[in-house]
Amino acid sequence: MIAIPFDTFARRLAGLAVGGCLAFGLLALPASAQSSGPTVFAAASMKTALDEVDALYAAETGKTVVASYAASSALAKQIEQGAPADLFVSADIPWMDYLAGKGLIRPDSRVDLLGNELVLVAPASSPEKIEIGPTSPLAAKTGDGKIATGDVGSVPVGKYAKAALEKLGLWKDVEPKIAGVENVRAALGLVARGEAKYGIVYATDAKSEPKVAVVGVFPEDSHPPIVYPVAITEDSTNPDAAAYLAFLKGPKAAKIFEAQGFTVKTR
Repeated sequence: MIAIPFDTFARRLAGLAVGGCLAFGLLALPASAQSSGPTVFAAASMKTALDEVDALYAAETGKTVVASYAASSALAKQIEQGAPADLFVSADIPWMDYLAGKGLIRPDSRVDLLGNELVLVAPASSPEKIEIGPTSPLAAKTGDGKIATGDVGSVPVGKYAKAALEKLGLWKDVEPKIAGVENVRAALGLVARGEAKYGIVYATDAKSEPKVAVVGVFPEDSHPPIVYPVAITEDSTNPDAAAYLAFLKGPKAAKIFEAQGFTVKTR
């Protein structure tokens, strides 16, 4: 009998009970899906591009990737609780560092994969541009409406948004108008449906949704760099995890990521 450390056993046991839905339906995965290809937990903003990358990977290898999308914060907590992920792609460095600090990723597999921009969006029917800077009339333009973004305490896009608004001196006036939601795609949906006057999202999200328009771009130096690190999880047993990671870092995936608006950092 092979002895399994208690903390690893506990995480794996917890993983069997993880079936909660997170934004895009993070479901308990059948054994057949787990064995056919790697399972990747990825930031919600990755969905459009990564779905295309995974389809190409499946076409070339015959291996079906199982992808679950939600806020990086929620996914990191799920992995901590034992959810059966082979790889994790975070929309910021702190949540990858969180798992690294708990010994839940393989440090030698970790790499900064992508970069992104922070933008202000509005419904496509109201595309009036707003200059984003210390004198921006964002609060006045919002009026009684709301500015949708991720939860500013935990969701990466919300953290970036708060940092930018604070750096620009806009936070005090804008804070009461912020509608913090569970992930960036949920924020995007509020704007697309006209339920929020503005949204602070990534440039790639705006590109994926024809019902919104970019009306402002946050200065790059107004917030921490938007970096997407990726790593294989410590408990992964899928033999295709390393090959899939190599594919994510390769030229074919890079072409897809760039077409969606990401900056590729692995070149």
